[in-house]
Amino acid sequence: MSQPIFDLAVIGGGINGAGIARDAAGRGAKVVLLERGDLARGTSSASTKLIHGGLRYLEHYEFALVRESLIERERLWAIAPHIIWPLRFILPHQKGIRPAWLVRLGLFLYDHIGGRKLLPATRTVKLASEPAGKPLKPQFTTAFEYSDCWVDDARLVIFNAMDAAQHGAEIRTHSEVTHIERRDGIWHIEIAGQPPIKARAVANAAGPAVLELLARTTGRQRNAAETIRLVRGSHIVVRKMFDTPQAYFCQNPDGRIFFAIPYEDDFTLIGTTDADHKGSLDDIIATPEEIDYICESAGAYFKQTITAADVIYAYAGVRPLVDDGSGKPETASRGYHFEVDVDADGQAPILSVFGGKITTYRHLAESAVKKLAGYMPILDGRSWTLQQPLPGGDFPTDGADNLADELQRAYPFLPASLTHRWVRSYGTLTRSILADAHSIADLGTHFGHGLYAREVDYLIGKEWARSASDILWRRSKLGLRFSAEETQNLESYVAGKLRE
Repeated sequence: MSQPIFDLAVIGGGINGAGIARDAAGRGAKVVLLERGDLARGTSSASTKLIHGGLRYLEHYEFALVRESLIERERLWAIAPHIIWPLRFILPHQKGIRPAWLVRLGLFLYDHIGGRKLLPATRTVKLASEPAGKPLKPQFTTAFEYSDCWVDDARLVIFNAMDAAQHGAEIRTHSEVTHIERRDGIWHIEIAGQPPIKARAVANAAGPAVLELLARTTGRQRNAAETIRLVRGSHIVVRKMFDTPQAYFCQNPDGRIFFAIPYEDDFTLIGTTDADHKGSLDDIIATPEEIDYICESAGAYFKQTITAADVIYAYAGVRPLVDDGSGKPETASRGYHFEVDVDADGQAPILSVFGGKITTYRHLAESAVKKLAGYMPILDGRSWTLQQPLPGGDFPTDGADNLADELQRAYPFLPASLTHRWVRSYGTLTRSILADAHSIADLGTHFGHGLYAREVDYLIGKEWARSASDILWRRSKLGLRFSAEETQNLESYVAGKLRE
């Protein structure tokens, strides 16, 4: 039997790869996505978890990038209201860094250049009379409150992969591409421990490893100009520092910024840093120096002092930014560009993605597929991802509470905290997970902190989870609460299910 040929092989299971696979599959292409580990295992689960325009990018005159991001912000909220929701930010005015009029001008542009329709506008805040001022040191008297959105970054990747699969794509995790070669107008792709596959086109969405993949490629022209800048961003998680619903956007004297964000009900997420990354891409960690920097930065703004000893969890991700020659890593462009290489007959394209940010992933994917469509007639011209909800997101942007109430009435045995988490994780898919459950006992073994066997089985069967880590840190953030013993019990259960 002859080996089937895919129309498109997408290499990389981060947000850009999942987005490209979804878009192309929805246009009728036979797609396979190859990821060497778990979906979203790298940069795409190590972000600051914001859908935002990037207020600080205005200072670097990246007006087009900010506008594109702001336009996408409400579009993404509309198609994924279960994992994206509005968040107000408090920007305390720090005297001596930027004059208040300049900050207000930047926020005026931020409110108006991206077609904001639903999110509330910026307002000036007198901190002494606002609850949002209580966590801050008393020298901060004035602030600006503006809007952006929060996102569960890893679940955004999962839902794009799920939608790709629902449109016929094959999603193959733990499938490391070791070599790709163009022969007779077809790409031959070797995968560690698996039979090779063939594809008419390749999308290289390997993120920080984009150049590593190109180095394993034969049958393409080398482009001496292709280069990226690897910038590491680190974050810390500490016990809740404030009870206000807003997040905080703070400016440091060195020109860098950080966010302090309400996180998973009981915690505060603080980050990020910007540092050039020179080491391995396999073991990326927040360094002690970066952790200390974040703690010291927070201490300059908040009454509560934190040190490295208060850090419950720290993580870091490497952003593959376009190297635009910027002197400092924090000023490197968050824009993106593509390189397309074809054979002598103008066929068998390989498109490589350089740069990008999570907020612009959908538009990036659409642009990538449109570029590939010039070589692949099977890719029709429909722009379909703009309004099509992601799995579980088929309800209004203000409908999460109504959905939770509906589920609570239908399944009154559910703890309210579990209903809340499931709505914010699965949206309307929660109904299919619960299915015929009539009591809490029907959810099976309780592993702790609201994680039951029924949810674990769903994650293994529908979301490609293969380990406790996949479940506790990417499909959820329950790893913040699980003990070593609870984690081991879950790991044993998952291993048993995979053997069945």
